Amino acid sequence: MSTPNSTLRAVRLGLLMSQDEFARAVREAGTRAGQPNDASKRLVQRWESGETAAPRPVYARALEAVTGLPIDSLGFAAPVQARVADDGRGGHDLQDSPTGVPVANGAPTAQTAPRGNHSGVWLSRYEFVSSGRDNAVFVGLHHVVLLQHGNRLTGRSLPNASANPDSPLTLDLQIEGNIVTGTWTEQTAPDGYYRGARYFGAIQMLVEPTGRRMAGKWVGFGKEFDVNTGPWELRFLDADTSKATLAKYDRPPEA
Repeated sequence: MSTPNSTLRAVRLGLLMSQDEFARAVREAGTRAGQPNDASKRLVQRWESGETAAPRPVYARALEAVTGLPIDSLGFAAPVQARVADDGRGGHDLQDSPTGVPVANGAPTAQTAPRGNHSGVWLSRYEFVSSGRDNAVFVGLHHVVLLQHGNRLTGRSLPNASANPDSPLTLDLQIEGNIVTGTWTEQTAPDGYYRGARYFGAIQMLVEPTGRRMAGKWVGFGKEFDVNTGPWELRFLDADTSKATLAKYDRPPEA
C-alpha cells in the first residue's frame, strides 16, 4: 500500500492551485526550460497518492521551478537521480514505494495513534533573537496549511501569508499522542535582512487537549557557528482547505 505524498499536496494547496492548474504550471515550466513534459491532472494525482514514488528528472526540474523548492523537499520517497536515468524526455514514472514503517535499531517501532485530525489552516508564530541587531527579539508569523496522514503532519505557508514577504516556511512533523516532533525550513526573502539565506532545524511541541494549539521549542543554527532556540506555537484557525478558504488566509497574519 503506497503512502500518500502529503508534502506535495500541502505545497500545491499553499500555492492555491488545483491539480489541473498545478499540472499546467509544470508543463509551462518545462516548455520555458526547453524540456517539454506531459504533466497531467492524473499524473499529479499519482504523485500525491504515492502511487508514483519519484518523478522523472524532466518532471523534477519543472516541479522545482513551479514550487521554488528542491525536489528532495517535496516528499517523494526516492531520490530522483539515484532511481532513474535522465534521458531528457517525458514518460512514465516509477511505481514502487517503500513501506514507510519507522524503525529503531533495525526493528519496527510501535506508534501511539494521534488524537484527532489536525489538517487545516494554522497560524504559526515563533520568536528568535537577532545577534546582528543588538540581540533584539523578533517574531515570525505565517498562515500555514497543515495536512495529516496517519501520524505524519506536513505544512507549507501560503504564498502571501508571511509577515516577512517571500519567506516560505515548510514543516515536516510526526505526531504520537500529544507529542509533535519534526523539522522546519524557511527560505528568507532575497531582499530582506538575511539576504535569501535558507535556515532549517528541529522542532518539538505538545498538543493541548483541545487540539487547537501546539506549543514548544525550535532549535537551529546561527550565523556565528552557534545553535539557537526559541518558542514556537501553532494556533488552529480553520479545518477547511478549499481554494476559497485558503485564498481568505493568503495574507500576512496580524501581529
